[in-house]
Amino acid sequence: MDRHGAAHRAAHRAAHRTAGRTAHGSGRAVGAPALAALLLSGPLLAGCTSAAATDPEAAPTPSPSSASSPSSAPATAPATAPPAQPAPQLTDQQVNAAVGRIDGYVQDAMAKTGVPGVAVAVVYQDKVIHAKGFGVRQLGKPDQVDPDTVFQLASVSKPISSTVVAGAVGQKVATWDDPVTAHDPGFALADPYVTEHVTIADLFSHRSGLPDHAGDLLEDLGYQRDYIVQHLRDQPLSPFRASYAYTNYGLTEAAVAVAKAKGVAWEDLAADVLYKPLGMNSTSSRRSDYDAAGNKAAPHVKTDGGWQVSTTEDADSQSPAGGVSSTVQDLARWMRLQLADGKFEGRAVIDPAALNETRTPHYVNSPPRAPAAPAGFYGLGWNVNTDADGRLRLNHSGGFELGAATTVTLLPSEQLGIVVLTNGQPTGVPEAIAEEFFDLAQNGHETVDWLSFLGKVVPAAAASPVSKTDYAKPPAGAAPAKPNSAYVGTYGSGYYGPLAVSEQDGGLVMTVGPAGLRYPLTHFDGDVFSFASKGENAVGLSGVTFTVGGDGRAAKLVVEQLDVDGLGTFTRS
Repeated sequence: MDRHGAAHRAAHRAAHRTAGRTAHGSGRAVGAPALAALLLSGPLLAGCTSAAATDPEAAPTPSPSSASSPSSAPATAPATAPPAQPAPQLTDQQVNAAVGRIDGYVQDAMAKTGVPGVAVAVVYQDKVIHAKGFGVRQLGKPDQVDPDTVFQLASVSKPISSTVVAGAVGQKVATWDDPVTAHDPGFALADPYVTEHVTIADLFSHRSGLPDHAGDLLEDLGYQRDYIVQHLRDQPLSPFRASYAYTNYGLTEAAVAVAKAKGVAWEDLAADVLYKPLGMNSTSSRRSDYDAAGNKAAPHVKTDGGWQVSTTEDADSQSPAGGVSSTVQDLARWMRLQLADGKFEGRAVIDPAALNETRTPHYVNSPPRAPAAPAGFYGLGWNVNTDADGRLRLNHSGGFELGAATTVTLLPSEQLGIVVLTNGQPTGVPEAIAEEFFDLAQNGHETVDWLSFLGKVVPAAAASPVSKTDYAKPPAGAAPAKPNSAYVGTYGSGYYGPLAVSEQDGGLVMTVGPAGLRYPLTHFDGDVFSFASKGENAVGLSGVTFTVGGDGRAAKLVVEQLDVDGLGTFTRS
């Protein structure tokens, strides 16, 4: 699944702790930490941090309360276009010089990190001035990455999906201010007021009050979109429109509601509104199309033994948020449309007012941490910021911890954009390539060692949390477990569904989710056991704690990894 949100916030904090400076525009010096804060404000790793990794310092987080009292904030920001932009600063010569040096930087980054494959495209003044592949599609095979190689995009899917919705808004299918229930009457959240008033824009800007990454763990267990979205109503809410938390499934519900307004599947709406009109023939919102592609990049993860081929989870259930696959050639077409305010090769494809709404700050997703520090903003599917020279900067990164990392950055006033796709888990490589390119274009030389800097920040930010308990080391004098019969049985949760504990080969096995995932349990201490977590949100060894009654049988158990927002308790049925 597309895991990100808390990652960018940890990176944001790391940025402020990192020394170094860069001149970034008109010769004015801007600290590398400040620039990185702008880069990393907003979900860095498009889908790329586990739900269990929510950082309490992530954003304004008032105490959860009933959202019955309406916020005074408008449903959407009043602006219909980004602020007036300064005149272009970059010359053709500067941009072309940066393009001439970026290949060497990519090759050096790959040599230093071992990332197997990279593809890059640069758009400038409505032309694709560079598109190239590097490395291999899959380790152990000779096939080379080229500009037509299909990659999984992870959360770079989000600005693509907001483009699709902008197209539907322009067609009068819906508006950004429509309540979600106007198009999906069965949708509900925990508070009736929020259910009635939450809009498409609220969910695309992550200000609905849903907790960070709500629903992602259900996907890990094998649940599909309908079940996950239906159970968002079980999640406790923070104040409506007064808190920010990154949610793949909140955004997914908004996109699907717009598709329902049109009477089509989301995947078809995306193709009809965007992919087909632009000739993005290798782009799809269905995993099956990625799987069937002959020229595709396989995912890879880095282990103690080096890089290895991996398998990412099927992201179809959150397709609008993290399930798009594409090539840099196709994405260059999309960047051209973005930079031309919805036009492509002279044709009006996306309504400019609806598109510009996506580029307007809708919430502060990364508050300043010092008086002179920059804040980060989220629009609709975009990180929306202003650089040191007052230029609008649009950015989004994406990442699957099981094997993909991507980024896209646009400077509309310069008519300049870059997209970088890789087939390795997040290492900071795509972000470093993009920042190096803009650094070279603006300054003519590297002012920050981006690969070294982001190579530390991104992996640390993307890393899954681990339990405070080291389950690999039972305490001295650990209490013995009760007989297996005390724990064996069927348990249930209104959120996660049924869970079974069975005996096998003298030990215990926990089975959970519609996919029937099996986890052998290892005794730790008394009625506490551990299991090895799996999937995109794996956290290493996690705990299972049974509560045994006077009759000698467990009445309930708590699965530590799943106990986010108090939802991890299963009661014996």
